[in-house]
Amino acid sequence: MEQTGNVQVYKPVEYTKLPSPLKELVTNARSDTGKTDADKAEVIGWIDKVAVGDAAKAENFQDLDAFLTPRTYVVSNYFTAADVALYGALHPTLSQLQPSQYYATPAITRYFDHIQLKPSVLSAARALSPAFSLVTFDLDSAPKIERKAELPKKKEKPPKPTDQQPQGTENAENVRDTEVSKEGATKPPKEKKEKKEKNKDTGAATQAEGSKKKGGTAPANKPAEDDGEPVPSMIDMRVGHIVDVKKHPDADSLYIEQIDLGEETGPRTVVSGLSRMRDKYLVAICNLKPANMRGVKSFAMVLAATSKDGKEGGIELIQPPPGAKPGDRVYFEGPEYENAQPLSQLNPKKKIFETIQPGFTTLETKEAAWINPDTKSVHRIRTKDGVCVAPTFVGASLS
Repeated sequence: MEQTGNVQVYKPVEYTKLPSPLKELVTNARSDTGKTDADKAEVIGWIDKVAVGDAAKAENFQDLDAFLTPRTYVVSNYFTAADVALYGALHPTLSQLQPSQYYATPAITRYFDHIQLKPSVLSAARALSPAFSLVTFDLDSAPKIERKAELPKKKEKPPKPTDQQPQGTENAENVRDTEVSKEGATKPPKEKKEKKEKNKDTGAATQAEGSKKKGGTAPANKPAEDDGEPVPSMIDMRVGHIVDVKKHPDADSLYIEQIDLGEETGPRTVVSGLSRMRDKYLVAICNLKPANMRGVKSFAMVLAATSKDGKEGGIELIQPPPGAKPGDRVYFEGPEYENAQPLSQLNPKKKIFETIQPGFTTLETKEAAWINPDTKSVHRIRTKDGVCVAPTFVGASLS
């Protein structure tokens, strides 16, 4: 940044420090150089790292793999010139690795494959062939990473106090108890009980008042209990971003997706019947019990709209609003739902999702919503940035 008088002038990102043909690759890919000043500074920082050779050193792969595990891109949540530069710097090393070697850094492999298949990168790489030829990874034979479902934590009951007394003291204690009861000093326990009831009432009133407040973030309270009738807020929905898709090895109609949900553990494996989904943003249901889909465990469900004419009429992804990021909370409008905490995992025996799902639909505005079957009240499905929609369907069912 330069300052001329009172005016601050931001220099464009320059690639002159990069060696050829990497400089030409980044230039020809014409990718974003940062939407904000902070992002632009990060992009420049990554370009500088790549230029001096620090970003893609093999001895730093474990650190880079850990950095990329929860991320889709290196700067913010969108594709930039920094990704093209890092991809180009990694290419000479990754193109020479054997499967056992690139399996050791799964986040780098997933990231590299995602970036190299970007249309702008493919086009720029072809023009510089064979410098950045497509690298093929045998991902079907990669060792499976077992993701354990989070189970609700059980509260440990405190140990009961023992009533045992040292021998020879029973009579003395009994005498003291008798004297105390005669003097009427047994009232304090009663007062304690009254205080306990009072605190209970105060806590209930505070919770009721808090439930009236509207907001797009989950309250910092304990997970909801699954007692009582199923309600929509028990369902944990989040914005997801598909970073990788491949055919299911044992089912022609199924696809295995890696979906970034903003979790530190990295993308979740999800199996669905929807194709051509790479790089799409979607709404995922994250607290269903993991399901085995023809030998591959699926750890979430993609929320899709089915035409009112049935599957023959088509299926569309429910889309989060512009600006939504992986991991953003998706919730139902209405004071009784907006601040409620979802269950950590839906109990399949209680059929919670199956009870709520028939009320899922798209309105005349194509907005996704849940309609209460009893009151007919409409609760749109949204994030803090806006309402989720189906691209074209009206009156669709969601599942």
